[in-house]
Amino acid sequence: MNTAALREQIQKAQQHEAETGLLTRQLETQLPHLHSAIQLPDVDANGVMTRFVAAYIEQVPDLLDAANEVAREAGIESQIKPVLKIAVQFFLQPPAIMAGHVGLDSLLDEAYLAHRLVEEVNDLYIKHFGQPLIPLDMTVANLIAHQLIGEEFANQLDEAVHHAVDEMLNEDSFALESVEAYREKLNSPDTGAAWKRWPCLSRQLGVGLELDQPAA
Repeated sequence: MNTAALREQIQKAQQHEAETGLLTRQLETQLPHLHSAIQLPDVDANGVMTRFVAAYIEQVPDLLDAANEVAREAGIESQIKPVLKIAVQFFLQPPAIMAGHVGLDSLLDEAYLAHRLVEEVNDLYIKHFGQPLIPLDMTVANLIAHQLIGEEFANQLDEAVHHAVDEMLNEDSFALESVEAYREKLNSPDTGAAWKRWPCLSRQLGVGLELDQPAA
């Protein structure tokens, strides 16, 4: 996994943001138009959202490294690694639909792809193991990122994710003896302890999502 190059790219984007404030200004114009379900604090809402985006992006290399490590332990690295490599590739060689996006704004799109890929793989793990590959609850964070990116473009990115997962993973990927052995390991205390390292990102940063909005 070439996450070192990915980390370097994120660092450059952070430097670009520090020099230009481009993402902060973009978010400032977006905040009044976000879906009412997204709950932000009354004080420094723009700062909170900027930190959320930065953390969402920063988390990707660690997330991919962790997912790869767990897949290796599960004995299905050969099935999972190509999917994770797609996420890295999105960062290093973004698809043409991302042309014109720069700095952290660009990496938000690419981070969304990476997080959504892991989310889809997690869904498959839950289906087969009753537990996720990585116990990181990104549902709320991904929904918020989806809103920031914009419905139409985010839906295109979702399509790219679904296509990648459908191409790479199928029922046979989870029918190996090594997978059965891993299923038993999932219940160990060590596994549970490792999972506690992954808190809910949105809750950690003070961004909420109220899904049960009353009808207008």
